[in-house]
Amino acid sequence: MKLHDLVPNPGSKKKRKRVGRGISAGQGKTAGRGTKGQGSRSGTGGNLYRQGGNLPFYRRLPFMRGQGFTPLNRLKYNEVNLDQLAASFKAESEVSPETLEAAHLLRDSRNPVVILGRGDVEFALKVRAHRITTGAKTKIEQAGGSVEIIGQ
Repeated sequence: MKLHDLVPNPGSKKKRKRVGRGISAGQGKTAGRGTKGQGSRSGTGGNLYRQGGNLPFYRRLPFMRGQGFTPLNRLKYNEVNLDQLAASFKAESEVSPETLEAAHLLRDSRNPVVILGRGDVEFALKVRAHRITTGAKTKIEQAGGSVEIIGQ
């Protein structure tokens, strides 16, 4: 068998129908679209708002604020990383929401604080936060510091 002997299986390749090429072709004149109406025109269809008297798709969906279904009372945290703590605090200092606000590390002081584990701490810190990741907790405790979880 040579390369020029290769042919596709019979029936696996089908020629496309060429419409609108005269009466002898079988799909001339209206090219299978019928006469008049929205379906006979080019560039129509796919408009989700017009559904022939039905309630449109967009209005059938529940009302959404912003992008998707976002819970309105979602808890937003002030995220603070370990490298920010290392740059802003000295050894043996206490890190709490009040001291973080004084160091300008919080976006909104009304929201709870979460300590994240990016970076390293070389010295001991006394950290008080609403939440702390396990990676950040181990890094602080390995440096000789302490971690306290405070209530909301």
